[in-house]
Amino acid sequence: MTYRIADLEASDRPRERLERVGSHALSNAELLAILLRVGQKGENAVQLGHRLLITFNGLSGIHQADFVDICKVKGVGKAKAAQIKAAIELGNRLRQLSPEERPTIQSPADAAELVRYELGALAQEHLRVILLDTRNKVISIENIYIGSLNSSTVRIGEIFRPAIQRNAASILVVHNHPSGDPTPSPEDVSLTRAIVQAGKLLDIELLDHLVIGLGKYVSLKERGLGFTKSA
Repeated sequence: MTYRIADLEASDRPRERLERVGSHALSNAELLAILLRVGQKGENAVQLGHRLLITFNGLSGIHQADFVDICKVKGVGKAKAAQIKAAIELGNRLRQLSPEERPTIQSPADAAELVRYELGALAQEHLRVILLDTRNKVISIENIYIGSLNSSTVRIGEIFRPAIQRNAASILVVHNHPSGDPTPSPEDVSLTRAIVQAGKLLDIELLDHLVIGLGKYVSLKERGLGFTKSA
């Protein structure tokens, strides 16, 4: 049995295929194989990558898995686990802001795309604020709070502090539900209402509050939750 990429037929080697047809044409297992470089006795790197995907239920599962858990997979170890985690983090950072080209938020989907990959994998609730200028271009994304969210424990002033410091025209609030279900809770609605009211006093509009789940999100603004008197 072959267990090195070099032992595969040239036409089947992931690195050669990437060079020939582009990274987009490779399977997830092949991309992982390039990071893994070698498999183990009786199992080549592509097969090991495939087993990792099965073990953790896909790329999102590998992203969510602890470093120690990945190390425990037979044939992986610390060095390969570190390479995988580093590659995932680089992909995540690529989605983040760059000074040269700040994204413009034109819809809830635009905002969700900036944070859903990272927030959807977290084991605790995180609340972040996206600061926007007068043209709805992103100024920055600020991490405000970690823990169970409700209007009695989250200080509204902390949510608006970075907006005031950076002279933001408006904000979007985003937080995750570790359960994977983005359905807003009564606490989410109450918190939204409090942020809306404070924003009116500070002349900084809350454009939306998004709840991020596993591969899904909910816009409280679209559902009229916390943004209307009847919510």
